[in-house]
Amino acid sequence: MICHLLSTTVLLSLTTPFASAFVQPMSTTTTLPMVSPSTWTPSSVALRMARGVKTMEHTNTSTDEEMVATTAAATTKKTKEIDDDDDDLGDAALDQVLAGTMDPTVYRLNKFLIDTIYQLICILYPVRSANHPRSYARFYVLETVARVPYFAYLSVLHLRETFGERTKAAQMRTHYAQADNELHHLLIVEELGGNRLFLDRWVAQSAAFVYYWYVVLIYSWNPAAAYHLSELIEDHAYETYDKFLTEYESELKQLPVPDIARKYYEQDNPFLFDLFCTVKSSLSPQEQKQQQVQRSVRSRPFQLTSLYDVFCNIRDDENEHWKTLCNLVQFNDMNAVDANQVQSTQPLKEE
Repeated sequence: MICHLLSTTVLLSLTTPFASAFVQPMSTTTTLPMVSPSTWTPSSVALRMARGVKTMEHTNTSTDEEMVATTAAATTKKTKEIDDDDDDLGDAALDQVLAGTMDPTVYRLNKFLIDTIYQLICILYPVRSANHPRSYARFYVLETVARVPYFAYLSVLHLRETFGERTKAAQMRTHYAQADNELHHLLIVEELGGNRLFLDRWVAQSAAFVYYWYVVLIYSWNPAAAYHLSELIEDHAYETYDKFLTEYESELKQLPVPDIARKYYEQDNPFLFDLFCTVKSSLSPQEQKQQQVQRSVRSRPFQLTSLYDVFCNIRDDENEHWKTLCNLVQFNDMNAVDANQVQSTQPLKEE
C-alpha cells in the first residue's frame, strides 16, 4: 500500500508541470468578439481588430493579473463613452459607440468638398428677394447638382444587378423615386425662371456631369461615403430653403402656385412620392407638434395656396432625403431608427 501511494505521488508530481503548460495559455487567451457581418463597418472592423491584437500580443507573455490589466486599459477609453461603471466593452456597447459615425478622414474630405461647392454657389448666386429671378438661379443650380447622386447610385446598382447581385431592389426603387422628386423640384424652379440664362445652365450642367462620375467612382468603392456626400447636400438644401422661407415669408405668400407644383403635389399619383419617404415616425403629426419635434414627418394631403406652401414642401422633401441618407450611412438600412431620432453622421473620434 505504501509503495502504491509513493508511486502515485511521484506520477502526479511529474505530470503536473506538463498539464499546467497546456492549461495556462487556454486560461489567458481572449477570443475576438463575434458579430454578424451585416453590422460590420470599416470603423468597427478596424476597432475590433485593434482590440484583438492588443489582447493577443500579451497571450503568451503575461500572467493572469497582467492580462486583466492590459485588456482593461485597452478598452477603458471607449467604455467611458458608454458607461463609466462598465469594465468590459462588449459588442453591444461597441456598436453603440460606432453608431452614427464614419471614418474621420472620409468625413473631413466629404465635408470640405460639399461645403466648398455650396459656398461657391452662394457667392455666385445670392438670393435677393422672392420676386427676383436671380434668386431662383441658385435653386436651379442646387437642384441640378443635388439630383445627380441618385441616378449615379442607380447606375452602379444596375450594373451590379446585371452581374447577379439581386439584393438591392428596394434601394433602387427608392433612389429612382428620390431622383423623380428632385426632378420636380428642378421643374418648379425652371418654371420660376431659374434656368433663364445660358450661363446658369452651363454652370449647373457642367458641375452635374463632373459630379456624376465622381459619385459613381466613390459609390463603387464605398457606398456609405457616397451616401454621406448626399446627406451633406440635402442638409444644406434644407437649411437654404428654410432660411428662404423665413426671410421672405410675406412675399412668398402673395405669389401664385406654379402649375407644375400643383400637378405634382396635389394631382399626380402619390406612389413615387410615398416611396422615397422611407423613414417612419412612431409619433402622430399632432404629437410631433406638441413635442416641438424638429424636422417633423409630414402628413398628406397637401394644400397649396401660395408659393410659400410650395417651398415648404420642397424643403420638407429635402428633409425626407436627408433622413433616408443618414440611415444608409450609419446603419446601411433605409429605416433603421425612428424618424424623430435621426441625427447627422459624425466622424469617429480618433484616439
